[in-house]
Amino acid sequence: QVQLVESGGGLVQAGGSLRLSCAASGRTFGNYAMGWFRQAPGKEREFVASISWGGGSTYYADSVKGRFTISRDNAKRTVDLQMNSLKPEDTAVYYCATGSSLYTTTPKVYTNWGQGTQVTVSS
Repeated sequence: QVQLVESGGGLVQAGGSLRLSCAASGRTFGNYAMGWFRQAPGKEREFVASISWGGGSTYYADSVKGRFTISRDNAKRTVDLQMNSLKPEDTAVYYCATGSSLYTTTPKVYTNWGQGTQVTVSS
């Protein structure tokens, strides 16, 4: 079992940047691929980015490709999401979760979700 805690959310103007962090506890953290998802009010939870267990491979949703970067540090048990050139449509609660495959984008396949961190981008 892995416990996850997200941090780093906040209010930012369009075009700005934020860096989200996901801290994990549990000895098996390094065995999992990790994903970031987001959920806006009234919308379904959607895939944002994922990273392989070793950190060597990443995968992004088309909507964030070129603007967001996912990274991980297995020694520190953290997964970060650097978000640049933010847009109002990026406003959502952002969640990290553990997964079994880099290319899995379906939320129900992921386990061990964090509580989420709010990101609000003003226009």
